[in-house]
Amino acid sequence: MNENVMEFAILGPLRMNEQGRSYTPTAPKQRQLLALLLLNANQVVSTSTCIDELWETSPPNTALSTLQSYILQLRRTLRKVPRIGSLQAARRVLETRDGGYLLAVRNDELDVNIFTSLVREGRAQLHRDDHTASALLTRALTMWQGSALSDVQAGPVLRAHLVGLEEDRISVHEQRIDADLRLGRHHELLGELSALVTKYPTHENLHAQLMLALYRSGRRAQSLDVVKRLRQVLHDELGLEPSPRMRNLHQAVLACDPVIDSPAGTDSVLALDLARYSSSPTLPSQPSPTLHTSHPASVHAHAHGK
Repeated sequence: MNENVMEFAILGPLRMNEQGRSYTPTAPKQRQLLALLLLNANQVVSTSTCIDELWETSPPNTALSTLQSYILQLRRTLRKVPRIGSLQAARRVLETRDGGYLLAVRNDELDVNIFTSLVREGRAQLHRDDHTASALLTRALTMWQGSALSDVQAGPVLRAHLVGLEEDRISVHEQRIDADLRLGRHHELLGELSALVTKYPTHENLHAQLMLALYRSGRRAQSLDVVKRLRQVLHDELGLEPSPRMRNLHQAVLACDPVIDSPAGTDSVLALDLARYSSSPTLPSQPSPTLHTSHPASVHAHAHGK
């Protein structure tokens, strides 16, 4: 982000900076409230939602007046930002409106907005121009500086938002890795995929991607070990077996099926969907979409026989 503009960050530690100087509040409840308003930037957050987030099921009798004092403190913090400069201007940034509060933020001021924009552009290029798609999705992922709001105490509303953000993050990882596999970058992906399957030990598509990258790197035995570990984890933690498509990919690796060899072009079918064609003499004329089911939904889908 440009140091000369306001910078709000939630994809990592909470930040509110301008010109390289931090104006991030230090009081825990004010930080929590600011995070909630940023996650709903340019939308009205009702007072009841704010109270639910700050105090869950045990709000004090003074919850409404205490919330109003937190809003006042946030406005006083915003007033210190040179570009805002006054309490009156701060009220235009953090508005009281329709039984709640709205924090007005430009798209280029909030990291999650930049992430979303880059993801949208990158996804539009998938299969058409995988080099560009990979570069854009990589830029999107670099917006993350650790877990979202890693230094903020999260209540029930924030926790729900954070689950969705993490699902988005892993989905982008999968799609960017698929693009890189289509580009023949299997060697470069091994370290990243090994870390991801450690972080998401029941996520089938990530395991499939790691199997494929290992196989294409000439490490067939290690590729087979991946599904063995996955089977053990699914059995021990969830009482499940790998999905039929994962088993089919396993069989394709055992048989050295040419369908999972390194692609000659960029239109090859990838990951778990490779397995459905492993018994066919030719690949389909058009690629089918790769399974992009983020942890833990991938296991849920398998458990319901989908």
